[in-house]
Amino acid sequence: MRAARFPSRESLEDFDCDHQRSVKREVIAHLGTLDFVAGKENVIFLGPPGTGKTHLATGLGIRACQTGHRVAFGIAAQWVTRLAEAHQAGRVSDELTRLGRIPLIVVDKVGYIPFEPEAANLFSQFISGRYERASVIVISNKPFGRWGEVFGDDTVAAAMISLKGDSYRMRGRDLGRVPDANTGE
Repeated sequence: MRAARFPSRESLEDFDCDHQRSVKREVIAHLGTLDFVAGKENVIFLGPPGTGKTHLATGLGIRACQTGHRVAFGIAAQWVTRLAEAHQAGRVSDELTRLGRIPLIVVDKVGYIPFEPEAANLFSQFISGRYERASVIVISNKPFGRWGEVFGDDTVAAAMISLKGDSYRMRGRDLGRVPDANTGE
């Protein structure tokens, strides 16, 4: 767990769903099964600051570590810096491959600071390179409609938004749906 670099040791069980009523217990319980990691799917937590997004992502990451998955946690600016340094050293492809081997990566604070064009491009490569290979949890305070501001480019923003399941690539997947207890579907 130390290698994951979690900002705190908050568990899913410590999250107060009674205080934060916009969070559905059954959705969190379903995410807590880590089926999304096994399915190499993504999770996005959107909402204003102070609503528990980072707590939930940390709790999921800790649970993933406890079940034997490698996890890496960082804020968006840290991931972009890491990728930019690899790019400048001529080893961005190697770094993306290495990161692709981590089953779960958590990217916090997407949208707090807008990306420069090169950073947005690197971040897009990072996310798209993980598609159907490994999971990402993205945490943002910006609604999808404002991601063009974050990435400085509507095309890059659209690629990032395809994480939520509205793209052709993600057709047939309802990533936010909790399976029916009676049918398992």
